[in-house]
Amino acid sequence: MSKNNLKSSRSRSFTNPNFHLNISELHQNFATPVYYVGVDVGSGSARAAVVDQAGAILGLAEKPISKYTPKADYVNQSSTEIWEAVSYCVKTALTQSHIDPALVMGIGFDATCSLVVLDEETDEPIAVGPDFTESEQNIIMWMDHRAHEETKAINCTGDKCLKYVGGQMSIEMELPKMKWLKHHLPRDDTGKSLFERCKFYDLADFLTHKATNTETRSYCSVTCKQGFVPQGVDGSVDGWSKEFLAQVELPELAANDFQKLGGIPGKNGKYLSAGDSVGPLSADAAEQLGLTTACWVASGVIDCYAGWVGTIAAKTEIPLPDLVEQDNNFSGIDKACGRLAAVAGTSTCHCVMSKDPIFVHGVWGPYRDVMAKDYWLAEGGQSCTGALLAHVLTTHPAYTELGKASESSGLSRFDFLNNRLENLRRSRKERSVLALGKDLFFYGDYHGNRSPLADPDMKASIIGQSMDTSLDSLAIEYLGACEFIAQQTRQIVEKMEKSGHNISCIFLSGGQCRNGLLMRLLADCTGLPIIIPRYIEASVVFGSALLGAVAADDAILAQNKGKTGRTVRSSSNVSEPPHEMPPSPYTAPTATASMTSISAMNAPNLSGAPGGFPFPLMTPIEDESKQLGFEDGVEDNTSSDEETLSFGTKSKNQANVQTNFVQRRTSQKPLVSSKPSKLGEERSGDRLWKVMESLSGVGKVILPSSPNEPDRKLLNTKYKVFLDQAESQMRYRKLVADTEEAIKAYMNI
Repeated sequence: MSKNNLKSSRSRSFTNPNFHLNISELHQNFATPVYYVGVDVGSGSARAAVVDQAGAILGLAEKPISKYTPKADYVNQSSTEIWEAVSYCVKTALTQSHIDPALVMGIGFDATCSLVVLDEETDEPIAVGPDFTESEQNIIMWMDHRAHEETKAINCTGDKCLKYVGGQMSIEMELPKMKWLKHHLPRDDTGKSLFERCKFYDLADFLTHKATNTETRSYCSVTCKQGFVPQGVDGSVDGWSKEFLAQVELPELAANDFQKLGGIPGKNGKYLSAGDSVGPLSADAAEQLGLTTACWVASGVIDCYAGWVGTIAAKTEIPLPDLVEQDNNFSGIDKACGRLAAVAGTSTCHCVMSKDPIFVHGVWGPYRDVMAKDYWLAEGGQSCTGALLAHVLTTHPAYTELGKASESSGLSRFDFLNNRLENLRRSRKERSVLALGKDLFFYGDYHGNRSPLADPDMKASIIGQSMDTSLDSLAIEYLGACEFIAQQTRQIVEKMEKSGHNISCIFLSGGQCRNGLLMRLLADCTGLPIIIPRYIEASVVFGSALLGAVAADDAILAQNKGKTGRTVRSSSNVSEPPHEMPPSPYTAPTATASMTSISAMNAPNLSGAPGGFPFPLMTPIEDESKQLGFEDGVEDNTSSDEETLSFGTKSKNQANVQTNFVQRRTSQKPLVSSKPSKLGEERSGDRLWKVMESLSGVGKVILPSSPNEPDRKLLNTKYKVFLDQAESQMRYRKLVADTEEAIKAYMNI
């Protein structure tokens, strides 16, 4: 690290309240830097990233993992394969980063909320069916829908734990899957069910178990997905309820003080909030990962919560009034309240923190202690967003033509369609791109509605479709799908705010960030600034690395006190990855970090317009001074005009947009209404926040247009139609259901 960068990192360092050395002082004491590793296990792949003390990703590796679908609604995975993939990715990322693995002091894990089943005595995998001879298939994935009847039975109990998961358990949660296993696991020769030998983990907790050989659980996993109610909430004494488990015919899970689930907190179980230290890597795990036993493991989280960690503390390239108010009046984790993280992929999760419990219909939670002790998280979601766009494109008759045209132009399909819409606007002499779809009313709940209606029977409806099957009609239908995603986001935000949340801005992550049309629609539909993070598709694994950075603080403290030995291995002794090295993530066509993507978007487009079309101009990652939040040498380019898709008139001076936005936002109610701590009061979660704030870098801001802009008015009108489409569909279904009931009653007379 250069002297200039070292000086800058010193000015932005975080402090451990129990260890009064900042990052630069750690450099001085150890004469060497410290690094962190993040591991993210998604539905289709595992990935790992090596991050330095400035928040830069030095190495990033990814490896596919298998999904087994033995029959409809059944989706399994293997914990053995996943751990092998994790080990490969960590070693590969270390090799790419060219660092000594002995300098990695912290590692964090996140994963999908899938259920892992192990033998309680041997720790070996137990098959989850339907073929119970396939012992390697010991994970029921989150997307598995086998437990329909079990889910209904659990929800019929009306237990108080259901209050904290949006009123009812989802079929994607883990307790219904455990109940299914009890009903279907085979018996041995003595007639004893294999279920009695099982112990259960959420996948993120399995990874920390594998890494440390402990039975520590995370509040994130057990509270969000397994029916755990933290002690003190609604009279909860043990966290788990023996009465509830008996009611759902799972008394085995209460045996030995709930040992199969992790035990009772403070008695025979240990439960932690995000980033809290589980302990050092075991010798076996250190060997498998290519690390050392001096590296400490952070308590893991579900993947979308890692996206929250990796995005919401980003500095912004221009001041935003609500965030400035937070910085001036509050400290530590309180600054996180009101910042909505939207983690977008196949579907989208919306996570927001509050100091007090806030109940929102159709939104999971509130969950206490999952990210910080005594703070609450709510999780909304859209069932399909990326999947919706893919469906619209692939099912249209012009899809093949789109593929050929986008390939010949050197653009992605989405960039090509955005350009097509702009050209179509010009040829039809429309006021704006949005005006092209003014008579198309697209409601896109093809896969049911998660939030805020919580209605799995919702379906799509499109009003205004013609028989046109041209590429132009595909472009307009795609515009309608983007508008639907944005309008539904507005609906979720409004429901949250009406219930008591005060949402200041949306920190978006995932590949959808690259879609300038969708970003502009999200800003204008919600009326909130959209913040694009430093790493677009790597924000989740980056968030896990930040959890590791918190644990690293404890590792260094323990080492200074002589509590842990250091198994030092030089980089020359690291085992080579078992397979051929993948391309560098910074040059590969499928790069998951936003480094190449951001700079590529600043290249001129086919029509000769300035760089950034159709995406608002973004700072290239190569400009390290601005990306790392350093002040020296940063140019102020906020007054430059931007060429984007035409939403009404041509783009106006950004400074004027900013001024208007500031005036609108400063007239609103205070951001945090739940009496957060004032400056100087340190509360739980502050260490995590300090790490997040120090390493997250700078995000690009997309401000909403003025409410007086014609397209904002059009979107407001179409939002009323959007709500009516949803309400009408539910009303029509009820009318038909009532008629069918009447017919059934008549036929039985």
